[in-house]
Amino acid sequence: MKQRLKALSLALLILGFTFAGNLSPILAGSAFADETEATDTRQMTSFSLSPMSDMITLTPGETFESTFTIVNPVGNTTNFYYELGTEPFTEDSEGNITAKENGHYTDMQNWIQLPKTEGVVAPNSSETIPYKIVVPEDAPAGGQYASIVVGSKQDEAAQEGINIHEVFQAVYMIYAEVAGETVRKGKMDHVSVPGFLFSGKISGSAEVTNEGNVHSPATYTLQVFPLFSKEEVYTNAEEPKTYWVMPGNSTLVRIAWDDTPKMGVFHVIYNVEYEGVNSNVDKFVI
Repeated sequence: MKQRLKALSLALLILGFTFAGNLSPILAGSAFADETEATDTRQMTSFSLSPMSDMITLTPGETFESTFTIVNPVGNTTNFYYELGTEPFTEDSEGNITAKENGHYTDMQNWIQLPKTEGVVAPNSSETIPYKIVVPEDAPAGGQYASIVVGSKQDEAAQEGINIHEVFQAVYMIYAEVAGETVRKGKMDHVSVPGFLFSGKISGSAEVTNEGNVHSPATYTLQVFPLFSKEEVYTNAEEPKTYWVMPGNSTLVRIAWDDTPKMGVFHVIYNVEYEGVNSNVDKFVI
């Protein structure tokens, strides 16, 4: 099971997502299925996890217990057969989550215990999945990162006459902070806004480095004004992008105005906040 799960990158299991904001995007696995009936209909078998992730605090020498839920949603007509495994995760230079080990920061994958590793969820139903994290007494303080991977099982589905053409997986990600001497420290390597656009979108980019031993958030805000107006034509100030930067990593993030017109002169303000420090770019873009 574990070897098969490791064959896929965690970042590309479903859609290739970026760990962002308040961890709210819902990951759903799906696969086309043929049901053997009087009429051979083609339909979508899907599932989702709730919640998708969790942020927890662990104490050395103690056991943490929690749950998440697998949902076989309304509209499905087939059972969802699943199997469970664990994976580490870290992030790449662009903030994408990948299924790779990262030194002692991914030791938690070996601390997770699953009372059950497979099961079935009926249509329009859900199942609560319990898990335990047994924390060693000598666990280092700071961040720990691991996931529980939920994958579809082909063999059991085939017994019901359902031909699953692809194995899909979804991940329940656990961001843990082990109690002790945590260090929150970071720096901004650059914050920039291109001044001349021959094509493309108005954007701001910034690279931040986490020099501490636990994940910490970086927040990005882009505001765009017409040349002679104080009325914004674009802003994400009400819902700024927030990316959690993993310890020991540098992350490059770009925020763009998707509806940038082909011509115009604009006043652009780009602000990045990380570890209590604000960096601001205020310039005209042509």
